[in-house]
Amino acid sequence: MGSSDVANNTGPVVVQAPAKVTLSLRVTGVRPDGLHTIDAEMITVDLFDTLLITEGDAGLSIKGAGPDVIDSPDNLVNRALDFVGRRAHVELTKRIPTKAGLGGGSADAGAVLRWAGHSKLAEAAELGADVPFCARGGRARVTGIGEKIEALPFKDITLTLVTPPIDCPTPAVYQMWDQLGGPKGPNLNDLEQAALAVSPELGEVRDALAQSTGQQPHLAGSGSTWFVYGSFPGEGRNVVRSVDVETQLLA
Repeated sequence: MGSSDVANNTGPVVVQAPAKVTLSLRVTGVRPDGLHTIDAEMITVDLFDTLLITEGDAGLSIKGAGPDVIDSPDNLVNRALDFVGRRAHVELTKRIPTKAGLGGGSADAGAVLRWAGHSKLAEAAELGADVPFCARGGRARVTGIGEKIEALPFKDITLTLVTPPIDCPTPAVYQMWDQLGGPKGPNLNDLEQAALAVSPELGEVRDALAQSTGQQPHLAGSGSTWFVYGSFPGEGRNVVRSVDVETQLLA
């Protein structure tokens, strides 16, 4: 489907919102406004939320979400619609775990931007640091506060994800990173040590995944998802592959 098919359609449109996995993350500085700058590699994977968008009357219904995902003006879908100046009813089916560091809300917002044909990705960072990448997708180097996207060649990557029911808020992780003096983290993730300090029980999940797979787990961004490379299916795991999202939707 081309960009004009999405941007000009007024009937119901199904838009997929793929999760993102942050494969590596270096914190490169702190701006005067307190926001942290990063240098990260991100990919989109075949774990999707689905949005059925009908332009016209506003409204949002959500299926498959926990009580922490609310139908309110603060939901990123509603905020993205306001951002692009469009009115629509959205039926959102959630499959991406929430509070997992997989960009679930940002993926949904990015899907709205693709539907609306919005191409100014840097501006979308005001919705959230992950929104510009989630709007474009694929594989990219992400810098600044998330608004600078440098496309990288697609790689076929298989990952096994484990998302424990552990609250690991991103603002708290960055605050802890500051308190720890800005450590360089293992496994190319500067936030791993801070996340473990905020939520020590993450270490048990990491160790169990390492023991059962024989692989070194990596923390996805600020957590709480751990991943290993390769396919290790099992209870409580998601085996995913990278996907090359059609970036021409934003051309």
